[in-house]
Amino acid sequence: MDIKNTLDAVNEWLTPSFDAATQEAVQTMNASCPQELEESFYKNLEFGTGGMRGIMGVGNNRINKYTLGKSTQGLSNYLHQCFPDIPIKAVIAYDCRHNSNSLAKVVADVFSANGIQVYLFSGLRSTPELSFTVKQLNCQCGIVLTASHNPPEYNGYKVYWEDGGQIVPPEDFNIINEIKKLDYNQIKFDANEALIEYINSEIDEAFIASSITNASFDTSTEAKENLNIVFTSLHGTSITVIPDTLSQAGYHNVNIVPEQAVPNGDFPTVKSPNPEEPEALAMALALADKTNADIVIGTDPDCDRLGIAVRNNEGEMTLLNGNQSMILMTAFLLDQWKKAGKINGRQFVGSTIVSTPMIERLATAYGVECKLGLTGFKWIAKMIKDFPELEFIGGGEESFGYMVGDAVRDKDAVAATLLICEVAAQAKAKGSSVYKELLNLYVTYGFYKEHLISITKKGMEGLAEINQMMVSLRENPLHEINGQKVIRIEDYKSSLTINLITGEKESMDFPKADVLIYFTEDGSKICARPSGTEPKIKFYISVHSTLDCIENYTKVASILKVKINSILPQFELQHYNI
Repeated sequence: MDIKNTLDAVNEWLTPSFDAATQEAVQTMNASCPQELEESFYKNLEFGTGGMRGIMGVGNNRINKYTLGKSTQGLSNYLHQCFPDIPIKAVIAYDCRHNSNSLAKVVADVFSANGIQVYLFSGLRSTPELSFTVKQLNCQCGIVLTASHNPPEYNGYKVYWEDGGQIVPPEDFNIINEIKKLDYNQIKFDANEALIEYINSEIDEAFIASSITNASFDTSTEAKENLNIVFTSLHGTSITVIPDTLSQAGYHNVNIVPEQAVPNGDFPTVKSPNPEEPEALAMALALADKTNADIVIGTDPDCDRLGIAVRNNEGEMTLLNGNQSMILMTAFLLDQWKKAGKINGRQFVGSTIVSTPMIERLATAYGVECKLGLTGFKWIAKMIKDFPELEFIGGGEESFGYMVGDAVRDKDAVAATLLICEVAAQAKAKGSSVYKELLNLYVTYGFYKEHLISITKKGMEGLAEINQMMVSLRENPLHEINGQKVIRIEDYKSSLTINLITGEKESMDFPKADVLIYFTEDGSKICARPSGTEPKIKFYISVHSTLDCIENYTKVASILKVKINSILPQFELQHYNI
């Protein structure tokens, strides 16, 4: 928005369409916090790769009852267009964040006021359970109130469609268009309480049973009992489901970090409740050393992604990155499917364009197709819907998410936690370890080393900086990186693959996205993309080499580390050396 449009938006929020408390908050901000006023009103919140996410407060660029109410009203209108001849049903879940429960009730009220049957969880539930419930209750839509691993001042709103996956084209664009047509005074806030039904343990039991069915693979009782696990929910919703799932699956040697077991939207013991950050798992790692644990698992607030630490060959706990976790779980699943005689060329695994290329090598070796999508699990869920003739085995992405089978159509830390415990228990039972299994995979399929750089740029100025960085990369493309020729650039914004050797351009069959990927002649891959859910720009670097034996791992790892650090200065990222 320009200044005039921002002022128009501010003035609209001072009309009787908004309650007195909201109008007063806008007036106070206008008088004393002009910069905050501008940040709150200069644009509308939009759906990104993970739905709508933002800071809570007043304004059209904030999460509040009016922005969520307007989105739900537009969604309700679209649901009636799509399903004119059936009773429409929606399910709503929410996580531990501040205001999640009250905002969930606002969403339920608007749905019910529009004649839509609502199933509302009466307490905290995980995102994967919401995805599962959409199909379990034959709903046309699902909503989860969550901001995933964002800071405490954030909340968000994820929309799921009847297949249990997040909305994708054309639904997302159509819903956005319906929302844009609305004025705030058109939101129906008056609930029809007769259409709101609270749901509880009956769904939990079905969800846990499904998770165990999908992620258990003939691990012996003895192996399960011998696995020593440390688990932390990082103050999030996973405490409501993961301990019970592990227990019912036969894993009873589970040490829960007590200081982080109580759901709390302030996340008081961590700087960020993000299992991608090593600091978030510090307390769990300390407990692992005290209890001599084999594995540490931590989940984010809405329980869709997980961080994993295991003991290395020196007996020290070491964190796995998302690519490593994905490779370990995918390799294990493929091996289990092969042993069961279930691979016949009509299966696939899913991943994303920014994740490790090792996943493609792994799938090819097992005679299984590997499909790649844009960042975000909604694209992996879409693959399942688009290719019903193929069986989905599993899939993941570098950002610490994994999905086992198709009962849940989003990243799922519940089934993934159980699956990595299966990997660890079976490895320990045969005298190996998760870490050794990873190194064996590097020997067999090539040693792929990845590095992620995530740069935060907040507010309007930050957004402008991020946009300019992407413009510069496109207008001034590198032709050589670390002494290696760039042979190909994939630009997902223009949907073009550009061969820098021949100059040829080919169209790509992908939805448009602000992503740019460089490929060099030695197989290195460098990707740049702004985050769809956070004020960040991310750079993904992947390099690889052969590894002839486990004993040479440290030597080759050092070589690849030097290679990554040599690439960084050409993108002005030298301050992010590993």
